[in-house]
Amino acid sequence: MASVRYNSRPGPARPDAGIVKVSTWDVGTPQRQRRTVEALGEAWGGRDRPLPGLLSYSVLTGEDGKTLLHYSQWSGEEAYQEFARSGRDARDAEIDRAVPGIERTGPHTYELYRSGLRGGGAGEPGCVVIVDVEFAGPDPARQRDWVDAVFEAMESDPEPVPGGIAAHFHVGTAGDRVLNYAEWESAQAHIDALAGDGEGIGTPTPQWKRVQSYPGMTGGGVHRYTPALSLVPASRRTGRDGTKCV
Repeated sequence: MASVRYNSRPGPARPDAGIVKVSTWDVGTPQRQRRTVEALGEAWGGRDRPLPGLLSYSVLTGEDGKTLLHYSQWSGEEAYQEFARSGRDARDAEIDRAVPGIERTGPHTYELYRSGLRGGGAGEPGCVVIVDVEFAGPDPARQRDWVDAVFEAMESDPEPVPGGIAAHFHVGTAGDRVLNYAEWESAQAHIDALAGDGEGIGTPTPQWKRVQSYPGMTGGGVHRYTPALSLVPASRRTGRDGTKCV
């Protein structure tokens, strides 16, 4: 049976994740948001069969009171597709019986490209900020160059903002989007950082201006979330003697 850990988070930088799947659900109200998290825990935690290739599955609640972010790490695309064929619909149906009318978007597929610490990287994150960036057409080299430009801007910033813990940049396997899973001490720390002199996070340096006006960017968004639960598959847990539980 999967282990359900409430108010916990994934480890975005784990090296054994071949791909990451990210999707969002719109459930409408804070009450339905809470009930959906409970239903997810029940649907996933109540199954004994392990899912080969699933490394972690986490759910985060949006501060808007109606959205949920789903972040799952897999050994590879084949493992996810096998789950989609054999187990996803049954779980979704169980959740839909508890909370009818969920609007689902995605999933999008990513690979982790670069991770880095911000502000010393200390403490447990009280807030996760998801930054989505979309580009005009597939270009894997452009995705990575933009991320590299962000790291250059962060490393050269004369006044780094406090409250940031870590940034985990994922590039879309379709070649046209980037996702930053950014961990912050609190939502207020992120709000204060946005209130600075620059356009967004960071001071108005040439490096940050290059990031913000990068050619080919067509859209995106910034949303704050709170970790709600993480599920550790049965095949990944170990007993006290070190043997795997199945």
